[in-house]
Amino acid sequence: MQMKTASLGIVLSAVAGVVQAADMGAVDEPIKLAVNEWTGQHVTTHVAGEMLKAAGYDVEFVTAGMMNQFQALADGDIHATLEIWSSNVSDEYAKKVEEGTVVEIGDLGLDAKEGIAYPAHVAELCPGLPAWEALQDCAQIFATAETLPGGRLVDYPADWGTPGADRMTGLDLPFKAVPAGSEGALIAELRASTERKSPLLITFWQPHWAMSAYDVQFVDLPVGEEACFNDPAWGPNPNAVNDCDFAPSRIFKAGWSGFEDKWPAAYEILTNYALSVDDQQPMMGAIDVDGGAVEEVVATWMSENEDKWRPVVDAATK
Repeated sequence: MQMKTASLGIVLSAVAGVVQAADMGAVDEPIKLAVNEWTGQHVTTHVAGEMLKAAGYDVEFVTAGMMNQFQALADGDIHATLEIWSSNVSDEYAKKVEEGTVVEIGDLGLDAKEGIAYPAHVAELCPGLPAWEALQDCAQIFATAETLPGGRLVDYPADWGTPGADRMTGLDLPFKAVPAGSEGALIAELRASTERKSPLLITFWQPHWAMSAYDVQFVDLPVGEEACFNDPAWGPNPNAVNDCDFAPSRIFKAGWSGFEDKWPAAYEILTNYALSVDDQQPMMGAIDVDGGAVEEVVATWMSENEDKWRPVVDAATK
């Protein structure tokens, strides 16, 4: 599947000649970056970390759950998290921003989509796809012992929220959402379905190497608008909210409120850091398909694409 480019790799959001070099700040103290549960976020975070190291900073990568990282960010135990999806962010994040302990530091720039998806061969098993209404009539082919009499939807891992379940309820579809154990479990479902030509309905997203590796298609759902999430009267089900597609996803970065004062140049680097689908997705494939270590894959990309990231570092430090 072709992916659109969201930005030309890593770019400056200001003209380099106008940007003033910032003070380095507390270079004797490590900057701690959150590492969440999915491969794309690992790539995003390690590229950012290598940029900070190139600027002269010490960097630590700290494992943190997507939904529970914001208290640590507010407390300054973690200093930045670099791939937050607006469609899957917790209420806790909004509370921390409102109280001023967490600050947004700009968009990441990935062209993203989330939705209810299926491997392409499933269209032959459920005539009428990609129209969502087709799922009303063929739910039984997706059924398992766990979900009878309804079909099974493989949803995101439980700590990523319940967006798939929300759509099944909102659209009154006869499916039970079963959380996957991890991103790896989602991939295993796609692989098994593709190899066996078996039915599968799954909550998934792009950019992701699996979208093209397994020829994954999205179900056509009613366009996700703000009213859909607040007004039951909107949409095909007058008795429920969430009877529509995911809202368009914004992917952005956030930091501890004390970050800018403590490491001014690092803050500028992370603010101006952006990553494109065309850069992230091949690195994801090199890790998940080819078995490469994230550190090695990112190091190779950094050495081969210095023209994409070096100007951001230089503008902040020279």
